[in-house]
Amino acid sequence: MDFARRFAFESRFRASIVRMQPPTAPQADATQLLASARRTLQIEARAIEGLQERLDAGFAEACRLCLGCKGRVVVTGMGKSGHVARKVASTLASTGTPAFFLHPAEAAHGDLGMITQADLVIALTNSGETPEIVLLLPHLKRLGVPLITFTGNPRSTLGSIATVVLNVGVADEACPLNLAPTASTTAALAMGDALAVALLEARGFTREAYAEAHPGGNLGRRVLKHVEEVMRTGDAVPRVSPTTTLGEGLLEMSKKGLGMTVVVDAAGKIVGVFTDGDLRRALDSQVDIHKTHMSSVMTRKPKSITAQSLATQAVHLMEQHRITALPVTDEHGELIGALNVHDLLRAGVV
Repeated sequence: MDFARRFAFESRFRASIVRMQPPTAPQADATQLLASARRTLQIEARAIEGLQERLDAGFAEACRLCLGCKGRVVVTGMGKSGHVARKVASTLASTGTPAFFLHPAEAAHGDLGMITQADLVIALTNSGETPEIVLLLPHLKRLGVPLITFTGNPRSTLGSIATVVLNVGVADEACPLNLAPTASTTAALAMGDALAVALLEARGFTREAYAEAHPGGNLGRRVLKHVEEVMRTGDAVPRVSPTTTLGEGLLEMSKKGLGMTVVVDAAGKIVGVFTDGDLRRALDSQVDIHKTHMSSVMTRKPKSITAQSLATQAVHLMEQHRITALPVTDEHGELIGALNVHDLLRAGVV
């Protein structure tokens, strides 16, 4: 290549690079940006609000189909609807409805084998005409698999064939060009959440069951932790006998720093506790701390908890009775530990 041809080639190359650069964005002031954001939120809020008027027997039927599914709920969608479908599948799976996402384009290349006759399919498509999903219909019909569709066009191909149609259509997208999926994907996502929560409540899904599905998360660590993992044991547990003097009991209470001391009989059974509140009441009565026995100033029949109980139960017990510490017992009611609200805080339970 001679110099002239090379120079011409490089000039055209540089010009093409310049054309490929994104145009410089016009400067927008804060007022314009905030107005745009508020308009977007208003449009999407109206889209969600509109879904309530459409909830009918079809939604209830969709719930019954999911509750009666013996296999897995297979959620599918393409493009932006696919991203929403992934989230819907994830939410269902984490709230008691076994589910997974199936990419419709991959389904035609072997992943259709993931769907069995025991399954149920939820298809998300705003148009109801997404080619990759329409191609799945003959296979679903052969299997006899129920099909629930979230669509903005109930009269579409998907809408006319689906077992249940959930209308998630919106009047306008938040996009000023009315092109980019915005309000429509928000509406589909909200409908997915509504379905998941309705199923969760119908199944009687508990916090403990949710935590078991999230063992690596903060909630799982909190909800699944047991009292025996948090409590103090051995010499760290403040304990005195009923005949111990109030003065000696105060020393034990101060030494162990739990905000209380447990009063136990000779067999180790709890007969009472002595707390900061009991101390204030004793001082108001002007008792002699050197002559008064713990049996005279303790709180009888105190609240306690077993070591096998969930730590969250200890939190609930403390909140319910407005106390800050609890003795821990074994199955025979003998004292084996104690904990207070600070122990629960350190463990991340509260």
